[in-house]
Formats: sequence, structure tokens, C-alpha cells
Amino acid sequence: MHRKMTITLDEAVYEGLYRTVGKRRMSQFIEDLLRPHVLDTALDEGYRAMAADEEREAEALEWSNALIGDVSDAAR
Repeated sequence: MHRKMTITLDEAVYEGLYRTVGKRRMSQFIEDLLRPHVLDTALDEGYRAMAADEEREAEALEWSNALIGDVSDAAR
């Protein structure tokens, strides 16, 4: 669902936005800029991408398993 809102911009900013993205694409452009700042999805997407990287996951597992060895060697 989309909601309508009114915002106020400096005239120079509005003209630059108009030249850059065009009148019919301003809302989507602004939404795309704001989304990562107001929703927590960016972090979720990043974690999902890292989990999908099998080489990275294998390296992380190897690293964490090596830490277990370090802990067992530590003096008590």
C-alpha cells in the first residue's frame, strides 16, 4: 500500500531532482534512497547474501573451529 505525503524542498534541489530522475519517477527515487535508512531490511539482506556465499561460510566455520582449539589450550 502506498501513502501520499507532501514534502518541501529547496527550489534548486527540486530542479536538480527533476532533471536527474524526471517528474514521474521522483517518488520511487526518494523511496529507494530512504528505504535502507528507515527499514531494517538492509541488514537482513546482507546476512542472507553472506550465508549464501558457501566459500565464505566454509572459511568462517574453519576460523571458529580454530578458536575452539585456542580455548582448550588456554591456561585455567
